[in-house]
Amino acid sequence: MQKDIITEKQDLTYLSWTRTRNSSGTAGSFLKAYSELGGKKTYYKLSNYDNVRGVIGHECVNELIVDRLLTILGVEHLHYQLIHADVLIQERRQEVFLCASQDFKRQGESKVALDVYYDSEHQKGETPLDFCIRNGWADYLYTMFAVDYLILNRDRHGANIEVLRDSRNHSIRLAPLFDHGLSLLFNCLTDEQVTACDVMEDKLTNTWLGSRSTFENLKLIPAGQFPKLNQLLPAYKDILMQDLEDVISQNLQNKIWDMILKRWYVYENIRNQE
Repeated sequence: MQKDIITEKQDLTYLSWTRTRNSSGTAGSFLKAYSELGGKKTYYKLSNYDNVRGVIGHECVNELIVDRLLTILGVEHLHYQLIHADVLIQERRQEVFLCASQDFKRQGESKVALDVYYDSEHQKGETPLDFCIRNGWADYLYTMFAVDYLILNRDRHGANIEVLRDSRNHSIRLAPLFDHGLSLLFNCLTDEQVTACDVMEDKLTNTWLGSRSTFENLKLIPAGQFPKLNQLLPAYKDILMQDLEDVISQNLQNKIWDMILKRWYVYENIRNQE
């Protein structure tokens, strides 16, 4: 089984990085790259980057933590590998932790952003939520609402949900949940910011479906249809934070776990009151 973190530094200076917009409202941007060996495509991305300070964020670490969390909860999702590596950005060599993932499309499938698919296929007056329910994706959305609340995902825009179509087999499905870097304490870059963070604050999010509040989106889940996720236990902290002691601070690890566990208790309380 492939390790989900490679701490021994790799030489990935051959990768060519392209810039993508930062939709979180913070300074900087995100760089992405890919490689293709033996017909197998691997996608790479860096944490928040700016031209002066280089890589300054820890979004890639968040991807790994959320990956581990969703595995525990039994939620289908894209898997990420965290890699310690040297990369070359604008002819400047940098030591980073980046994340890698595989292509989630099956052979014969094409992908399109859900918001684009909605624009071309929805009925007159149909909201995005109603459109998704009509297509049979209610369980997927309700699970997504639960996950985004637990991790305070700030960036569930319409392209962070993808529709996978296979015209030959006449099949259509939503891609496994992916892209959770802008969650948890992604915008806390100093120890002081981590300590001061209120993990239960209902911060505004960039959300295509529902409202801009992850908590309010829980109210969109009908009674009796709350996802019954696997139980989250305090002992699972060690699983989420395994081998991260040299990657992020203990203070940040503790605060991330505090956020996840406290939000889990709120979610379970709401679900049990149905």
